[in-house]
Amino acid sequence: MEKFTTLLSRAIPLAIENVDTDQIIPARFLKSIQKNGFGKNVFRDWRYHKDHRINSNFILNNAAYSGKILVAGNNFGCGSSREHAAWALTDYGFKVIVSSFFADIFKENALNNGLLPVQVTPEFLKVLLDKIEETPETQLEINLVAQTITVEGTSFKEHFAINSYKKRCLINGYDDIGFLLSKKNKILAFERQKGYPIDH
Repeated sequence: MEKFTTLLSRAIPLAIENVDTDQIIPARFLKSIQKNGFGKNVFRDWRYHKDHRINSNFILNNAAYSGKILVAGNNFGCGSSREHAAWALTDYGFKVIVSSFFADIFKENALNNGLLPVQVTPEFLKVLLDKIEETPETQLEINLVAQTITVEGTSFKEHFAINSYKKRCLINGYDDIGFLLSKKNKILAFERQKGYPIDH
């Protein structure tokens, strides 16, 4: 995974609550176990009409908004546990999802795939959505080291929580296997100290 410490980016406001994983990536597109290629169908049934014409009313199709941050309504990622939802969002280009609540399984899937879920208070979420909708050029700074989200150029700032292990993995660009490999020398030293046979 890519290392993540800070991100300064514009954001896309998706002011919809209870966005479930089937809306993020519809089940009919879950035909691959490869992580790439899902971005083109993220929010497929909202981005396109049934006749495949682009839905110009959907926020991702509004050229005024862009960025690597998606600011969504409350209870994002509910529904089925499909990891493809995180794959689709990252493949589309998102690095951060902001909401006032995330479904637990989606949150874990996101963190395991280098996608940072930033949970904020409902009050701060409203500030973010209002600011971005009014001024699409608004930029947000996500500082993972300090665990803060800030509206650039303003005093609007909030702290967010994250599991310390997942934070370490994101900062160093580790997945779970990468984290274990980073401890290889310590593991080998322990095995030698205990007199275990080492054949690797």
